[in-house]
Order: sequence, then C-alpha cells, then structure tokens
Amino acid sequence: MRRGENLFKHGLTGTPEHRAWCGMMTRCYWAKLGDRNYDLYQGAGIVGAERWHDFMKFLADMGNKPSPKHSLDRYPNPAGNYEPGNCRWATSKEQANNWATRNRKLTFRGET
Repeated sequence: MRRGENLFKHGLTGTPEHRAWCGMMTRCYWAKLGDRNYDLYQGAGIVGAERWHDFMKFLADMGNKPSPKHSLDRYPNPAGNYEPGNCRWATSKEQANNWATRNRKLTFRGET
C-alpha cells in the first residue's frame, strides 16, 4: 500500500481514529531506515493485518476511540502485529503496564 492511497474516500481523514491508523501504517510500512522507532516496528517485522490496510475495516474492527486519552495499543502481545485480537484502545497507564521490555513484576508483602 502506498502512502496517501484511499485517504479521502471515507470522509474521516483527520479523525482521531484515522490519525491512529495512519500512525500504525507509518510505523509498519512507511518509515524509512534511520527514522525514529524504525527498528522497533518496521525493522522488527511488525506489520498490520492485511485487512487493516483498508481504514474502514480497521475502524469496523476497532470502533471509535473511547476518549481522547486512549490510543492504539498492541495487547495482549506487545511484540505482536497490529491485528484483530491483539489491539485495543488503551490509556497511557494501560500501555505503560503492557510495555513488556521495561516491566518487571515485583512481589511485596505477598502481592504481585
């Protein structure tokens, strides 16, 4: 898919959901070697579901963002692809708790 393809057919360009979709597509396909985060997404082989190359199908699967505080999160597998069953709308706190590369579970007084 080329950047800019089919962006104006749906009338939702610029909506929060469309901006999240564009961010996903940029991270997975449109970034260039040396871009910030290239190695974490495109360079690591993270892709979006083929179905989600169509924004309207992405929106049908994900629905509208619950609030401005939510953004697209790969969950339950943060190292997995952007696809149905592995994505949700999450707050920054929920995303921080899902960030497997930095999280360490601690047990204190019997609670983990």
